[in-house]
Amino acid sequence: MDKTFQPADIETRWYQEWEEKGYFAPQGGDEAYSIMIPPPNVTGSLHMGHGFQEAIMDALIRYHRMAGYNTLWQVGTDHAGIATQMVVERQLEAQGISRHDLGRDKFIEKVWEWKEESGGTITRQLRRLGASMDWSRERFTMDEGLSGAVQEVFIRLYKEGLIYRGKRLVNWDPVLHTAISDLEVISEEEQGHLWHFNYPLAGSEGHLTVATTRPETILGDTAVAVHPEDERYAHLIGRMIKLPLTDREIPIIADDYVDREFGTGCVKITPAHDFNDYEMGKRHGLPTINILDDDARIGGEAPEQYLGMDRFDARKQIVADIDALGLLEKIDDHTLKVPRGDRSGVVIEPYLTDQWYVDARELAKPAIKAVEDGDIQFVPKQWENTYFAWMRDIQDWCISRQLWWGHRIPAWYDDKGHIYVGESEEAVRAENSLADEMTLHQDPDVLDTWFSSALWTFSTLGWPEETEELKTFHPSSVLVTGFDIIFFWVARMIMMTLHFRKEVPFHTVYVHGLVRDSQGQKMSKSKGNVLDPIDLIDGIDLDSLLKKRTAGMMQPKLAAKIEKLTRKEFPEGIAPYGTDALRFTYFSLASTGRDIKFDIGRIEGFRNFCNKIWNAARYVMMNCDGEDCGQDESLPIERSLADRWIISRLQETEQEVAKAIASYRFDLASQAIYEFIWNEYCDWYLELSKPVLWDDNADPAAKRGTRRTLIRVLETSLRLLHPLMPFITEEIWQAVAPLAGKSGDTIMLQPYPLADTNAMDSAANADIEWLKGVIVGIRNIRGEMNIAPGKELTVLLKNGGEDDKRRLRDNALFLRKLAKLSDIEWLDESDEAPVAATALVGELEILIPMAGLIDKDAELARLAKEIDKLEKDLARVKGKLANSAFVDKAPAAVVEKEREKMQAQQQALEKLQEQQQQIQNM
Repeated sequence: MDKTFQPADIETRWYQEWEEKGYFAPQGGDEAYSIMIPPPNVTGSLHMGHGFQEAIMDALIRYHRMAGYNTLWQVGTDHAGIATQMVVERQLEAQGISRHDLGRDKFIEKVWEWKEESGGTITRQLRRLGASMDWSRERFTMDEGLSGAVQEVFIRLYKEGLIYRGKRLVNWDPVLHTAISDLEVISEEEQGHLWHFNYPLAGSEGHLTVATTRPETILGDTAVAVHPEDERYAHLIGRMIKLPLTDREIPIIADDYVDREFGTGCVKITPAHDFNDYEMGKRHGLPTINILDDDARIGGEAPEQYLGMDRFDARKQIVADIDALGLLEKIDDHTLKVPRGDRSGVVIEPYLTDQWYVDARELAKPAIKAVEDGDIQFVPKQWENTYFAWMRDIQDWCISRQLWWGHRIPAWYDDKGHIYVGESEEAVRAENSLADEMTLHQDPDVLDTWFSSALWTFSTLGWPEETEELKTFHPSSVLVTGFDIIFFWVARMIMMTLHFRKEVPFHTVYVHGLVRDSQGQKMSKSKGNVLDPIDLIDGIDLDSLLKKRTAGMMQPKLAAKIEKLTRKEFPEGIAPYGTDALRFTYFSLASTGRDIKFDIGRIEGFRNFCNKIWNAARYVMMNCDGEDCGQDESLPIERSLADRWIISRLQETEQEVAKAIASYRFDLASQAIYEFIWNEYCDWYLELSKPVLWDDNADPAAKRGTRRTLIRVLETSLRLLHPLMPFITEEIWQAVAPLAGKSGDTIMLQPYPLADTNAMDSAANADIEWLKGVIVGIRNIRGEMNIAPGKELTVLLKNGGEDDKRRLRDNALFLRKLAKLSDIEWLDESDEAPVAATALVGELEILIPMAGLIDKDAELARLAKEIDKLEKDLARVKGKLANSAFVDKAPAAVVEKEREKMQAQQQALEKLQEQQQQIQNM
């Protein structure tokens, strides 16, 4: 093994070998375990959320693969209709070409060319993350098989009356010229205005004052609503009102949706341009008047003088015109949530258009029952409530998009507007006995990408054919997803799969939190708090870091923290932490359902963990390679107390890990493994092995037992850790496996460790805990009294029981070696104890005589200097916290940090004063 651990040297090499040798493919087994990847956009690149999600899935797959399951992790990408079309259109624009210049067919060819050349970025990055997907089965939502499945589903649902075409209100992007889903709308607070207009009553004096944030929609108003119990307006319900700037009169209606406390309690109703108004319009039978066109310019049924105006220009003109009529009451500043398209960035309009819809209410019924009956379980369970809330109030699903890239809707129209649905124009003509001379034209729209991804679990396995893969791996075992797409994807997969397969798509939905920055803020480029997983894995030069900071792409504090963490060891750039360290950081934060606060400092700690494992393995190899490691069963072996203890603790750790993974508590699994490997195996057992291995007079059977334990516990620990840290475990396992009596080409196909309760030894655990307590007590005294670590000490023991005496007899060698003791003496009750520093382990008192160990005056002088410095620092912090200007104005997190600092300084001061008093009393 190399002297130092270099992740870049091993990770790419091992991944390439795993993939080339087909280790990711199903390996057979009595029980199947499968996961379908939430297909990332083909335009995408790996972000922290992807990294976290893929790491979770990979751990589950590797764990079950090693546990003997026939595993499949189905990989694939989504064609991402809007995103992909935008990418290719931008490339064409750079050449001075539009898609309309090319025409639909030529443009689609260009998109396919882009996909083949540039659409594989995220799949390459998934490999870099160590994701053990079966790449031989990679799918794409626009490949031939999945396109056939999409067409089959559309046709069948249409013929069953569950797909229809209708005019409804949708989210309309006036730049992309398409309907978009709610998930593609980002609503954030912006500063705007609230205009108050007076609407005159018809046939009498007086008016009602209404408030609106969108004055241009006045042209489409069809009612003014008040609350039915609002006494101010009860006498006006049913009256008519004159709509300013038009020659129309509209009714005053009553609806309990109206908030009496907001504004004047009177609400203008524009059913064609507001979702809530649309629903109210349906309740009251109001007409819908469209006043916009596809570009969000004034059009439709608007008054002629505004036709063709941009909506925001029209807003200014309408306000001015109403003001000229004397009907503008006032204008207030107002904070409101503005919906913008996540791709185009423009304000989205509720817009009345003809679209294709799925009757979601009908499909939702069995989907609700599947979760109610426990056929599908959510982890954490509370997400079932969110699922039920959405599903029980579900609206019909708009599945058409006004794009060119995507699955084109298999519907044709004749000149009279009749609709014919089928596989092709030829099939439509034959099925409906249409004359050859009848002109048909295909619907220009494509299907929403969520429609094709709703079929993902079964279409990727060959449906509508009844393939062996479908029989083996469907339903899948678990879906790993974020909460933000429970409705958009999870619910729709459940609906579609139950309808077409009559079975659930998966048995468990594991809902993870979002990856946020260390302060709990959502990561975004605009905030400059985005971390790139590949940068963390492979490193980035400091020049690039500086450019990101200068360009506002990274917060100065975050950039400075990254630079500080790494400059000492990697002066040319950010440390290449490696995949294993990043993955383990994810797992350490993965408590079920909670958002993940990702602190760059944690990955530093887990890179150190990798180094710890590497160095421990080198120690084991140096002491075991070429030596008798107990493989010959005919030769006697003797296990020491330390051997029995570490074997016992290994079984307990295996038990903890299995329980944690079964409950999707990857934080607990990683913590259990970390504690065992770092604290127990590396920090304690390796040290406890040295007195045996390095003693030339030790019994050969004892040495044989320790080497056997040393190598076998390490080999088992590597298998235990492999699903979480695949690369370092593979590299080390290749070296240690033969010495541990293991054979095989790769660790990933070795059996996962199972706890053996017969090897759990509570007596050994108790004895070692005693030993550790004594050693730690002595080490603490060394530290507190500033005694050199290498100086041998005399230790006196007092007040212990018979168990303490037995443990002393059995472990005297360990105590002398590990605590650096020259002599250990047991004091009788009648013996007078000298002036000494003390520690307690249970009732056992540990005493270290101070005579001759320290220079009392020099130590008191040192302590006095430290105490003086700490008292001054503490006084400064107390002064700051006593300043009301600071406490009231500083951010809460800053104030809390100062309080924590004060508490830590107070504790440190008390400890130093205690030491000072102890030495003065000597």
